[in-house]
Amino acid sequence: MSKRDEYVEKMKIRLDEWNSKLAAVETRASQVKDEARAKYEDEMAVLCKKRDEAKQRLTELQGSSEEAWEELKSGMEQAWSSLKDAFEKARAKF
Repeated sequence: MSKRDEYVEKMKIRLDEWNSKLAAVETRASQVKDEARAKYEDEMAVLCKKRDEAKQRLTELQGSSEEAWEELKSGMEQAWSSLKDAFEKARAKF
């Protein structure tokens, strides 16, 4: 298995973990009062957007050549960092 393929598999696992974390936040937030629900929905929209961006980067990485994947890797790492930051912010609120 190439380094790129190993990295893609690692990122797929990470994406699955984030999906589980987002589901947990969604479950907790569904129990909040109505006035907080709008804030929750805004935070979830941000999280879902960040997750979708990371998923798109992963798709691009999967389709890249062995030579080009290293260049795409930094974009993938930035997407994960952005998702992690948004998640921590949302988790602190809910």
